Amino acid sequence: MRINKSWAAVLLAGLFFASCDDTTDEIGGSLVDNIDRLNIATDTFSVSTRSIIADSVLARNTTGYLGKVRDPETGTYVTCNYMTQFHSLDNYIYPNIDSIVSKNGAGQVIADSCELRVFLSGFYGDSLATMKLTAYEMDKPMVDNGSYYSDYDPLKKGYVRDGGIKKTKVYTLHDYAERAVNRNIRIKLNEPYTDKDGKSYENYGTYVMRKFYEDPKNFANSFKFTNNVVPGFYFANSGGLGSMADVQLTQLNIYFRYIENDSVYVGTSSFAGTEEALSTTNVVNDKEALKRLAADNTCTYLKTPAGIFTEVTLPVDEIYNGHENDSINSAKVVFTCINNKVESDYSLSAPSTLLMIPLDSLHSFFDNEDIANYRTSFLATLNTSSNTYTFNNVSSLVKAMYANKKSGSANWNKAVLVPVQTTYSSLGSNSTVLTSVINDMAMSSTRLVGGSENTNSPIRISVVYSKNK
Repeated sequence: MRINKSWAAVLLAGLFFASCDDTTDEIGGSLVDNIDRLNIATDTFSVSTRSIIADSVLARNTTGYLGKVRDPETGTYVTCNYMTQFHSLDNYIYPNIDSIVSKNGAGQVIADSCELRVFLSGFYGDSLATMKLTAYEMDKPMVDNGSYYSDYDPLKKGYVRDGGIKKTKVYTLHDYAERAVNRNIRIKLNEPYTDKDGKSYENYGTYVMRKFYEDPKNFANSFKFTNNVVPGFYFANSGGLGSMADVQLTQLNIYFRYIENDSVYVGTSSFAGTEEALSTTNVVNDKEALKRLAADNTCTYLKTPAGIFTEVTLPVDEIYNGHENDSINSAKVVFTCINNKVESDYSLSAPSTLLMIPLDSLHSFFDNEDIANYRTSFLATLNTSSNTYTFNNVSSLVKAMYANKKSGSANWNKAVLVPVQTTYSSLGSNSTVLTSVINDMAMSSTRLVGGSENTNSPIRISVVYSKNK
């Protein structure tokens, strides 16, 4: 729906040139020359939106999530579990076997103790909520080059070992909230352990150490370590409600004693779930509640993890109507958040960053590990003062949609807003480059102005055209 139209040959020339090119080379001469050759026009159109349920998203993140919470505004529940493998430094070595102090009657090495440490970087919810997790030993490793989505459950898919380690731990996050460093959940693995071949060991650490002394090549790299020694662990919420932990790192620690220069030392063998190793998060959402929210036509929702996205239908035909031979120099659209209706100490915050991409590219963008190119994919961050996300110029997306109109896709003029997390790398003291765009798996939720019930949509796209006089 067209809202208004105005022509201005000179006043908007600066806007036109700023939106066309990020460079300023010869801008003085081009500005004077083009004012004489071009007419500039603006127009504004309505943009329609609706909520769509994200059944699952690509869940290969370095941060894991663990817990179960309820969104106080929408009443929806979400449970998160995660799987991690462990990285072995190349050609990892233990001390000479003769120097190990603890041995059994047969002269075999024994680890003094073993543990899993779940290190936290943050959390959502009530730090005093009593929670319970279960750590499961994996039976086999998940393939590192696989695309695992948030609905992928290693337990249901048969990756957890029958008769393997299954350790429960009751915890609260209060200690995490109070401590400045070394915030972690500790899970001891000191009970007798039997491997898949039926061999028994004093504890899990003893199993790992003896695997090294049997064949050090199993520790040559992470691939061999994962496939031949430790395939990983799956951490699942098994009780409690009220907190969601952000897991920065999971570490397998093995403690032992050894002799060096006639002195006894305590050694620590650590294997960490770093970015070199595969980790995934499994998300269990309240599907009926999500359907109820998505059916609310008075607004649209953005909800993570793996909850609800906002679909955007751009008025491409209207934008081009009467301007088929004109240049579209800029197209700006703003999405406004609606304040929460429920006041709570645990209200979810709005996503910090949104990605706008064509709807048909929703899965391929993340599967291919693409980044925003500002031609068909764009990023916008939340302006907390105005409570808005502003996409300053999506003109190239409008042009691409118009060119693809005859493609046969029913979604040729549709885009989607997806909450994401971004990573930037430094190129020097004053510049950075975008290196990663992944699905936001943290807890967030907001409502946006719009919705299919608003026939006269309050969302506008402002377009600037130019044409030769």
